[in-house]
Amino acid sequence: MVGRIQLVNVIHTSMEAWLGQPLSSEIEPEWLIRRYLAAFGPASVKDIQAWSGLTRILEVIKSIRPHLITFRNERGEELFDLPDAPRPDADTPSAPRFLGEFDNMLLSYADRSRIMDESYRKRLFTSNGIIRAAILVDGFVAGSWKLTSSRDHAVLHIEPFRVLSRQDQDALSEEGIRLLRFAGTHGGASEIIYH
Repeated sequence: MVGRIQLVNVIHTSMEAWLGQPLSSEIEPEWLIRRYLAAFGPASVKDIQAWSGLTRILEVIKSIRPHLITFRNERGEELFDLPDAPRPDADTPSAPRFLGEFDNMLLSYADRSRIMDESYRKRLFTSNGIIRAAILVDGFVAGSWKLTSSRDHAVLHIEPFRVLSRQDQDALSEEGIRLLRFAGTHGGASEIIYH
């Protein structure tokens, strides 16, 4: 692989400065719940609360219930979703993905077993509040990743938490090449290393 990483300093600003207007002081829980479900549904009330920080949302759920569809998970908990949301068949394969540090996918459920085996939690969620970048294989956390670079060389380090099949490694490497391109590898060498 040939490429070059260009590092860019991160600039932080307030939401007001970014949006060019003051933030609304009114919370619109109905809108917020619908936006959450559009991204992460089906989800339980606890999931919605964990992501949004809102409490006492049962009344809001009751008011929009006629406009939602419901399911039950394996434990009998009620899950809510938007009626027109895509819901692929359970056997549909999920392409490997690289999630960045603090990715919302890792933070958006009260029950993180929907995406991650509990034994992996301490490997991603550090005691000092850092949430490491993760790899997903078939929709579940299967390891972590890190990108290192110098002026003329970039390395994508992949640390699987379990043994990956050859097919999964190949698919993950293909996605890794796309990640290296996205990160700006242009002129120098780049490589993917499994640890």
